[in-house]
Amino acid sequence: MKYISFSLVVSLLFAGYVIHIIWNLAELFIPPECRRGERCIKSYLSSNPVQCLVLFTSVAENPYRNEVSGATVNKVHTSLKFDYRKPANMVVNLKIPRRTRNNGSFFMHAVLLEEKHLYDNFADIFRREAVQTLPLVTFLEPQAETFNLLKGKEVKKSTTTKIRPYAHISTLAPLSVLTDDLNLPLNKIPGEMYPYIKVKNERFLPIIQHSVLKSRISHLQLLNSSMSEVNITVEVAPTSYGVLRLALHVRLALKQLQTLGFSEKDVDDVKGIFADTNLYLLSATVLIASCHLLFDFLAFKNDVSFWRSKRSLAGLSARTVFWRAFSQMVIFFYLVDEQTSLLVLIPAGISAIIELWKVTKVLHLRVSLSGWKIRVWRDNSVDAAEKSTVQADAEAMRYLAMLLYPLCVAGAFYSLYYEPHKSWYSWALHSVVNGVYAFGFLFMLPQLFVNYRLRSVAALPWRAFMYKAFNTFIDDVFAFIITMPTAHRVACFRDDLVFLVYLYQRWLYPVDKTRTDTSASMDENPEELEPIKPKRE
Repeated sequence: MKYISFSLVVSLLFAGYVIHIIWNLAELFIPPECRRGERCIKSYLSSNPVQCLVLFTSVAENPYRNEVSGATVNKVHTSLKFDYRKPANMVVNLKIPRRTRNNGSFFMHAVLLEEKHLYDNFADIFRREAVQTLPLVTFLEPQAETFNLLKGKEVKKSTTTKIRPYAHISTLAPLSVLTDDLNLPLNKIPGEMYPYIKVKNERFLPIIQHSVLKSRISHLQLLNSSMSEVNITVEVAPTSYGVLRLALHVRLALKQLQTLGFSEKDVDDVKGIFADTNLYLLSATVLIASCHLLFDFLAFKNDVSFWRSKRSLAGLSARTVFWRAFSQMVIFFYLVDEQTSLLVLIPAGISAIIELWKVTKVLHLRVSLSGWKIRVWRDNSVDAAEKSTVQADAEAMRYLAMLLYPLCVAGAFYSLYYEPHKSWYSWALHSVVNGVYAFGFLFMLPQLFVNYRLRSVAALPWRAFMYKAFNTFIDDVFAFIITMPTAHRVACFRDDLVFLVYLYQRWLYPVDKTRTDTSASMDENPEELEPIKPKRE
């Protein structure tokens, strides 16, 4: 009886966890029932009362409590007999206070009122009604300027270590109104909704919520001292109980990401996954993302297990390993320079570390401990099968060098002359990474050439390779969901072609079960391998 593997246990636990997440996600859309004997509150909007939408602005988040500090409130818009059950857009012209123009804050307050309360004092409205406050100003660090390195002068870097974020005002203010006919038990009100509920005469007042997922960086406009007014589009749309709860959960998660050090751009990328997404597509996204994490873990685990006990490089292209390590490091530094999302950056960093560790295995580096001294030395013993692999590997690289190097040099000079860059370092990094993305698949060809010469693919870590192949197709889906550089997005589709070629070779060179070395390789037990002997043509 075969033992239960660690990968199987992890996969089962992960599958249970994913099912648990999807079930909890579905429960968000099921409101609690009001049973006999329970005290319940109904929605104020269930009787379709006539309401007016009123918008105020202030430099303070809570102007009622900051009246002593001189935070004034201005009424900027009023919609009489507002139809809160239909989506509505309105353009509001806002006067920007001097304090806001000097890198200060700015807030909008929205409330649904009866017509008889339109001219009440804001302090009374704030105390009596359910007022929703949303920030209009976001503080972002300025982006580095780009220029032509041959025609312009490089901007000197500031001597200050900390860059002061600049105020950006949002040109879009998205709001959502809970319009479902609800009857909620007081003892079963969801915790995330509790702070937004105000009860009056056994009814909870209209809940207006800031749609955080629709507030994106692309809607921000840089503020300066000369900007005295701005036009803001206010979007008001009805929302359901489940969508509101989901938005509140995501808002809490985004705040946690920011406390963990994620930048505003990383949070904006997460918003792009959830924004304007229905339940089915969102569940599919969660499932696909979970499978991607699982396959990543299994690929890393099997890849490390394969290379940890690897002693002979017979059948494996050493130059392909060197190239992968180099390309992963270049891609990692490029993603850092582009300030891309941590959702892409963290897996790239882990891959770079693993590829660098593989280089130590390819170089046959050995570490021995003698007392308190650590000795690092290289094992130069090479068998005949490995020599044949090295010869085929070198032959493949000679052919590639004739094509690859001229293309990379030409691309670097083209980028220098026609494209703007932030610095010479940025130009050098972009030139190298463009070569990696555009011609990187060519460096995978030496392994294909070695497979062709040896008429065998048994030396490859096929289990780890298949997990990576599954992730390649998942990356194709995420290439359209997560914000990333265009070159990185195109590279995801490039790997599909290489994967198909490897599968063709797997079919072309079937495994010979009578060869102990081949079968052991396919089972990925490198410590039991004998050197792979190439077949004669």
